[in-house]
Amino acid sequence: MDEEAMADALRWLAEEGVTRVGDDEWTDGRTPGERITGSDVAVRFADLVFTDERLAPEGQLRLAFGLLDLLDAYWVTCEMGTAFADPDFGLPAEGLWNGYRQRLEAPGIGAAVTYSLWVDWFEDRRTSAEAFDQVLGRDVARLRAGAPEALLRRAARVLECSGPVPWEVKERSYRAAARLPELHPALFKGLLDGYTAVYGDLDPAAALALLTSLSLPPDTEHLTALRTVLTAGHRNHRHSPHAWRAACAGASGSVPDRPPA
Repeated sequence: MDEEAMADALRWLAEEGVTRVGDDEWTDGRTPGERITGSDVAVRFADLVFTDERLAPEGQLRLAFGLLDLLDAYWVTCEMGTAFADPDFGLPAEGLWNGYRQRLEAPGIGAAVTYSLWVDWFEDRRTSAEAFDQVLGRDVARLRAGAPEALLRRAARVLECSGPVPWEVKERSYRAAARLPELHPALFKGLLDGYTAVYGDLDPAAALALLTSLSLPPDTEHLTALRTVLTAGHRNHRHSPHAWRAACAGASGSVPDRPPA
C-alpha cells in the first residue's frame, strides 16, 4: 500500500464531500445521516478520478491506486480497467503495471488487487499475456535462489491467481517457480486453479511433471485428485466434469459438490 497515495485519496474524497465516519462507514454528504460502505464510495465516485482535469493521466492513476488502497473495493479496479482500455484517457501502461507490481510486493495486500488480476486481466485472452508478463513473466530470470523477498511475495500472489493464463504464456514462469521450494504452495494453487477454474488452462503432461516435482505435504488438499486427473490426461474440469468428482471420491471417499474456487 502507498500511504501517501492513500492520504491524497482521502483528501480528494473530502473535496467531493465524502468523509470517513467509522470502520468501513462513510458519508457522502448527499443524505444527512446516511452511512455507506467503502464499496458504495467506489461505485459512486471512482469514475470521477478519470475526469478530474486537474490531474494528468499519471496523477489520475496514482490517485486511483490510492483509492484502491483506501477502500479495497474491486469496483475501483473496474473503473481503472475501463479508463485504461479507452485511448481517449491516455493512461500510461507503465503507471498501471507499476501500481500493480508495487501492491503485489507489499507485505500486506488488499483482496481486490489479486481478484482483479484474476477476473479482469487473466481470464480475458485479449489481455492475459501482457498482464502476466507485466506482473511476473518479464522478471522470470530473477526467480532464483536469493531472490528479494518482495519479488517472491509478488510471484506467489501472481501464481496463485494465474490459472486462467494460457499455458504457453505462464509455463516458463511456472518452471522457474518450481525450482524455489518457497513458491511451491503458490504454484500448486496455480496448477489447481488451472484445472478447476472455468477459464483455467494447462497442459496435462507438463503440469503433471511440475506437480510431481513440488515439495508438498502428502495430505495437501486436492493434491491426490489433481495428480489423478492430470495422469489421465484431462485438461480442465469443464471438459470432463465427472473426472474430478471421481478423483476426489477416490482420494477421500467423499465427492465435492463443485471444484474448489
